[in-house]
Amino acid sequence: MGRVNNLDILEGMSIRNLSVIENEKGSVLHMIRSDSEYFETFGEIYFSEVMPNAIKGWKKHKITTQKFVVPVGRIKLVLYDQRQDSGTSQMVFETELGRNNYKMITIPPQIWYGFQGLSNDVSIIANLIDHPHDPEESESLDISDTAIPYSW
Repeated sequence: MGRVNNLDILEGMSIRNLSVIENEKGSVLHMIRSDSEYFETFGEIYFSEVMPNAIKGWKKHKITTQKFVVPVGRIKLVLYDQRQDSGTSQMVFETELGRNNYKMITIPPQIWYGFQGLSNDVSIIANLIDHPHDPEESESLDISDTAIPYSW
């Protein structure tokens, strides 16, 4: 298994810096606009809470592309490319997301992912997906499954 550091990305993935407009009364954290070059289509947006030290995963979507942003708290995000026809097949990507690393990570279909809450309080992931949620469209593995070469 190869390891991809946090400066490299998996095939089909993207990382976008997002802007924060600071204000003493409360800041504005941008996510996406319909006229952004990286906006594709809207299926649904939902928010996942991640409790401190909790690990959620492994999951992959068969056809859905996801865009993750963490406006509250901090998480570790781990992706694994099991696609046989990918130039980054068998590689792992790991990064931290949150207010101090405010970015949008685009996760293409067929990529396994998991995440861990790193804050002392709840973290929130905003997830924009290009298809409405369909439980039949995703697969899950236990976080300790050895099919994914990563140890939390």
